[in-house]
Amino acid sequence: MEIEIKSAAQFDEEIKGEKVLVDFYATWCGPCKMVAPVIAQVAGEHPELKVLKVDVDEVSDLAARYNVVSIPTMLYIEKGEVVRSRLGFAPKPQIEQFVGF
Repeated sequence: MEIEIKSAAQFDEEIKGEKVLVDFYATWCGPCKMVAPVIAQVAGEHPELKVLKVDVDEVSDLAARYNVVSIPTMLYIEKGEVVRSRLGFAPKPQIEQFVGF
């Protein structure tokens, strides 16, 4: 399931889950556009994974909170805590490995 984040308060509520993948992106970012359908496929195949989409131009305070200076940036979060992060495009097998599948 993919959820578009519109505020920091919404984000804080959504990250309380077990398996959360956060995709920091921008609409003008080429690599972000390349990885988006891959992330959507992973989300569709793993319903236990919550995917949060954060547009860094719309919710810049979250990008600043997590020191996102390059996009796409992905965070894997469990129970509100960042477990790991990665930068740039990744194929499906690497994203699945990143989130522990």
